[in-house]
Amino acid sequence: MKVLKFGGSSVASAENILLVENIVKKTSEEAPVTVVVSAFSGVTDALIRAALTASQKDECYRECITELENRHLAVVKELLPITEQSHWLSFVKKHFNDIEDLCNGIFVLGEFTGKIRDRLTAYGEFLSSRIIAARMKSASLDVVWMDAGALVITDSNFTHAKVDVEKTFANIQHYFEENAHQIFIAPGFVARDSEGHRTTLGRGGSDFTASIIAAAAMAQELQIWTDVSGMMTADPRLVTNAKPIAHVSYQEAMELSHFGAKVLYPPTIQPVRARNIDLYIKNTFRPEDPGTLVSTRFNDENSGNVAVGISNMNKVALLTLEGSGMVGIPGVSAKLFQCLSNEKVNVILITQSSSEHSITVAIGEEDVERAEKAISGTFEDDIRLQRIDPVKFETSLSIIALVGENMRSRSGVSSKLFGALGNNGINVRAIAQGSSEKNISVVIAENDTRKAVNVLHEEFFESEIKQVHLYICGVGNVGSKLIQQIYSQNPYLRENLLTNLRIAGVSNSRKMCFNDKGFKETELMNSLEEGESSSPETFAEEIVRRNLRNSVFVDVTASADVVPVYEKLLKKSVSVVACNKIAAASDYESYQKLKSASKNHSCNFFFETNVGAGLPIIGTINDLIRSGDRITSIKAVLSGTLNFVFNNYDGSRTFAEVVRQAQDEGYTEPDPRLDLAGTDVARKILILAREAGYQLEFDEIANQSFLPEECMKGSVEEFYKTLEKYEDHFRKLLDEASAGGKILKYVAAFNNGKASVGLQHIAEDSDLYHLYGKDNIVIFKTLRYSEQPLVVKGAGAGAEVTASGVFADIVRSV
Repeated sequence: MKVLKFGGSSVASAENILLVENIVKKTSEEAPVTVVVSAFSGVTDALIRAALTASQKDECYRECITELENRHLAVVKELLPITEQSHWLSFVKKHFNDIEDLCNGIFVLGEFTGKIRDRLTAYGEFLSSRIIAARMKSASLDVVWMDAGALVITDSNFTHAKVDVEKTFANIQHYFEENAHQIFIAPGFVARDSEGHRTTLGRGGSDFTASIIAAAAMAQELQIWTDVSGMMTADPRLVTNAKPIAHVSYQEAMELSHFGAKVLYPPTIQPVRARNIDLYIKNTFRPEDPGTLVSTRFNDENSGNVAVGISNMNKVALLTLEGSGMVGIPGVSAKLFQCLSNEKVNVILITQSSSEHSITVAIGEEDVERAEKAISGTFEDDIRLQRIDPVKFETSLSIIALVGENMRSRSGVSSKLFGALGNNGINVRAIAQGSSEKNISVVIAENDTRKAVNVLHEEFFESEIKQVHLYICGVGNVGSKLIQQIYSQNPYLRENLLTNLRIAGVSNSRKMCFNDKGFKETELMNSLEEGESSSPETFAEEIVRRNLRNSVFVDVTASADVVPVYEKLLKKSVSVVACNKIAAASDYESYQKLKSASKNHSCNFFFETNVGAGLPIIGTINDLIRSGDRITSIKAVLSGTLNFVFNNYDGSRTFAEVVRQAQDEGYTEPDPRLDLAGTDVARKILILAREAGYQLEFDEIANQSFLPEECMKGSVEEFYKTLEKYEDHFRKLLDEASAGGKILKYVAAFNNGKASVGLQHIAEDSDLYHLYGKDNIVIFKTLRYSEQPLVVKGAGAGAEVTASGVFADIVRSV
């Protein structure tokens, strides 16, 4: 015999019931089958809702009952031939009259007890099973309705009755001995106590009924048919890349189902596991899918995987009892658990420090009030005498469980789990792991659930591709080039670095838009144009609210308004990549705060392009420092803009014309004065000195400006007019250098803890002389490079190379 159980979604409509019939018919050709069915989808909840409405003296319950009756009548009309409809329509009407009578009584008394609830909700399975049996009989199948509600015997704990296994097994075995048919249709969920009163087996009770029948009949296998193709590596509503699990052990299935994998309910497993009966989880709507096999056999297919799945449970609260009066005192834990048991508070997870100073348990949020009252009463004297502190509760939590037989004696699993969570800013409130090592459970904030499950799924089941979520602030010259490079290079990253970059959010000075799955290149700018109003603060708040794993904030602006959000994002473990140099060049305390925030929250703060666009200057400093070297001096031409300007200013054109060309070709800031006044270069040497390990402030840098004071006033266009006015001044600077066979370079220097920037005459034998176009050069002298300096040289300006430097920082940050 095979036992097949079909859930509410599988029998939700006449169309679905015909699919069930085909599956049953095909299976019954191989062996006799018992079919256990749930109520039609949503019926149980609707019956409870009607009763609760009635208990509140609200006559709307009648409308609910009428809707349910009409739904059942419609199914009868669709499934049964006209010659049989009269009988079954009357049958349905009769029982809905009984349902209405029950609700009328509830309305009068204003009371909805557990006993009445069991009587009422049992009608869902009773009616669905009778209608389905009638349908299959009308199709000339050898079918009989089996009253499982009379065969399954329980205690009188209404709504969650406990099965008397010995009596139930005897009843089922006797039934099959007395009845020989190919197909038995039975209602799930329902039972009776020893006095004949109707009881139910609680949520998931239909699965339990099927398991009991399979165990009692020593069935060949139990099949649970639902609307998914077996158990998944994670909840597919949370993880889009969740994968079906082909084979799990009973122990793994128990662990997964306990912590929220609702495809299977924990009690279901126990009867068939005891009889070593294979259990299959199948999809009614895709019967050809293999589904999941649950058995005692070793899982060869998963032998290479550390874990088989990740499960989660929401709406959890942590209860902590602590105090010096607990240390070394026997019976405290027993006392705690007994008082919770007396209040029927289920303990989900337990953890205790080795000092015995505290014990923490996880319970359902709905039990918090009763638990607090019970514990406060039980430990009243200890609390009053300050031996134990008042009980503490923390709510809005979730439990995430990593499950797998292969986790046993496998080193590094815990570090991998906690490392993945920590790197994404997910704080673990409590930890539990049994000595069997098949389950590591952690308690986290509920709003981190989606992020945590995805992080762990990626770590343990999707090692081939890491999903990175980018939030780009600024889509000007550099920003637009960066976006082009990301889309162009992403196939290479996926194939060679196993990394997929998703542009999940973009903002400019006016609008912002988001897409957690990443924007397509063709839709990005249109989405931004149609986006909602934006500011740096609202953009950052939305990034934090979305709380996606592997998040990177990319600042491709020159705006001081964006900088204040860095610290907030870093403290949420969102890495920051900044083309904007204002943060790293701000006061030293703020700079250090950002560096510390990235370190303390397991994320990155990279700003390579603050100095030299795409040149590896800061990275070189960091490598030198990490390897134990020390930088003693820096000499550099750090402005691609100024180098371009002075390389092209030869007297044949005015200084203003050369500067305008530099701006037109994208080599300057939006306001060229930031470059020409030396402010930008001063910031760069400040950043290099700080990265080299020196504490320096911006106002300590000597800046010998070559621009007349009047040039710093007015708008950008007025600035160009002033440059024309002072052409003689600039020509004089050029002529003085040329007279000595030298050229002009704007040089930044750092030596003996002091920094300066200014225009210098550079001789031909200098390393700084042979710089062309927009090139930058940085000359480092260190303890190891004391005689022959280390030189970094190359293009130091331009949207394309700057974007590539930002891109490199993004890749390094993940």
